[in-house]
Amino acid sequence: MRHKALLALALVSVPALLAAQAAAPRYGAWGLELQNMDKSVKPGDDFYAYAEGTWLRDHAIPADKVGAGYNYDLPDEIEAQVRRIVENAAARPGDATARKVGDFYAAWMDAPGIEQRGLAPVKPWLARIDAVATRPQLFQLMMRPGYASPINIGISTDADDPTRYMVDAGQARLGLPTRDYYLLSGEKYDAIRRAYRAYLIRIQTLAGIPDAPARADRIIALETRLSQDQWTPEQRRDPVKTHNPMTRAALTELAPELDWTPTLASMGLGSAERVNVSEPSAVAAASKRIGDVPLSVWKEWMTARFLSNAAPFMPAAFDQANFDFYSKTLRGVPEQRARWKRGMALIDDALGEAVGAIYVQQYWSPATQAKADELVADMQAAYKAKIEAATWMDDATRRAALAKLATFDPRVGHPKKWIDYSGLRISRTDPLANYFASADFQWRQQLARFPKPVDRGLWYMTPQTVNAYYDPTMNQITLPAAILQPPFFDPNADPAVNYAETGATTIGHEMGHGFDDQGRQFDERGRLRDWWSKETAAKYTVQADRLATQFDGYEPIPGVRIKGRLTLGENLADLGGLETAYAAYRRYVARHGEPAVLDGLTGDQRFFLAYAQAWQGKRRDEASRQALLSDPHSPDKYRVNGIVRNFAPWYTAFNVRPGDAMYLAPAERVSVWQ
Repeated sequence: MRHKALLALALVSVPALLAAQAAAPRYGAWGLELQNMDKSVKPGDDFYAYAEGTWLRDHAIPADKVGAGYNYDLPDEIEAQVRRIVENAAARPGDATARKVGDFYAAWMDAPGIEQRGLAPVKPWLARIDAVATRPQLFQLMMRPGYASPINIGISTDADDPTRYMVDAGQARLGLPTRDYYLLSGEKYDAIRRAYRAYLIRIQTLAGIPDAPARADRIIALETRLSQDQWTPEQRRDPVKTHNPMTRAALTELAPELDWTPTLASMGLGSAERVNVSEPSAVAAASKRIGDVPLSVWKEWMTARFLSNAAPFMPAAFDQANFDFYSKTLRGVPEQRARWKRGMALIDDALGEAVGAIYVQQYWSPATQAKADELVADMQAAYKAKIEAATWMDDATRRAALAKLATFDPRVGHPKKWIDYSGLRISRTDPLANYFASADFQWRQQLARFPKPVDRGLWYMTPQTVNAYYDPTMNQITLPAAILQPPFFDPNADPAVNYAETGATTIGHEMGHGFDDQGRQFDERGRLRDWWSKETAAKYTVQADRLATQFDGYEPIPGVRIKGRLTLGENLADLGGLETAYAAYRRYVARHGEPAVLDGLTGDQRFFLAYAQAWQGKRRDEASRQALLSDPHSPDKYRVNGIVRNFAPWYTAFNVRPGDAMYLAPAERVSVWQ
């Protein structure tokens, strides 16, 4: 069989090989946890189970989490590191920023004080809702930080001219995660809607609000009506359809029930001449509802939404009610996380770069920066070679693609300039005030930037975030320090591991977003512009459509399939990242020679196993349901199996043949850059 055949290859002593290295890798002898494999599974039948089957079978999801795996374990480590930073900051009251961090944490951790103060901190916020007497007053209050609205107004980069900011207006999230929860039929969704009603009754009753059941019914009826007019997650992915800049006059014509000019002025946006409306029909429908739904019902809705959003900062009964619905019911999590852990997430939102600056000093090294920069350069070179060799691209589109690649702006580790928190006021006794003070501070920061050119130095993730992102309007990939460590990046691991885990799933993936079905519509300057020839775009679309169809066929939990159109961008980035990282790895091999066999595994086999290891994870069914309805990322298993089965070198590495469950005939495979 194929494993026995591998034994015929010349084997190298792993301990002897590693003795020459300065340090051992974090995982296994050379970067992989081989005990996680289930070798009773044929790689061609279920590669994810082959690579991670023993771990999947034996590893339980912790009671306070939606899932388990490397993408959960590493954030736990970061969380513990951040806790030490926060607690040390609390011991340095002489430093103004450290004092803010310490005071924020102290206020959050003072559960007895929160209980003692009861509803007193909330009452001034609710009184503003009670005082609303007209619809213009209602709309203006909706736009203040801390209050809910069916329409979001914010500031973002202008897709026509990415050197400047513009105002955006679009549909807002309702009380349930997506419109599907209001509209889908079946007992599962009926039960969720009943639980939501019970939750609304519970928090209003706790707040002493009379007639809570009737209010809950009116609130759900309003949200259901709003959800019917909202765009689907798939529709909201289209950068052309969601780019609808219009004058103030056109906006007023679209949504005449809303008093736009004084409302924008009250927000500090009185100088805005244009507004981009991302979902015009949804904004127009929400405007009608603000005009025809009784003012009293809107005030009931705003009150309930405020209580729900503020619940974690209120007495324990509110916090528990919020957890019971949003975590236990909607995501299947049986146990609330420790309070200090929840505090770390709040501090990351409110004072993330204050903590991040210390995190970088303590946990980021110039050596890691240099090695990460080298890998980024190698991936960029591999993408260049792929684009140059792409037979489906005509020369004009190829030149434009190479120009875009050449202007990629990779940012590794941490920002060069940190946020100044001197304007943020933090209370040591009122966590609710701190939460909303942070929201107000962030809004004031955006307002201060609005009349100026776009600041390309801003980061939208903190250095301690285990994630990465691509911004098409900036043509930037951002790789925070936290994700550039084991298991995703280990300078002491086998190169095959790093090329797969960092090269494919992080760097190559984010670069791939520049050419996915969304990112490809932005040019080298970040402008939303069609720079593809019709012929090349048509060939690309055929491949993209086929990948969407493949993923439409996967059913991770009974009755809920992956949405191929919703996840298309991430799936394209996964496939393109894998193809290009493998090419980069083979370039490395060409420079350094064919790697030795380790533990019976060739370099190519280690590459693909490492790719699977990077997606090690399992999730509760209810959390999976929520993600499948709204998350553009496919479940971990399908980010492995759904991708490698399209890639010829994987077939060769594991001798996958017709008759194997994952086998696709060459004509059925999708390729981005092969």
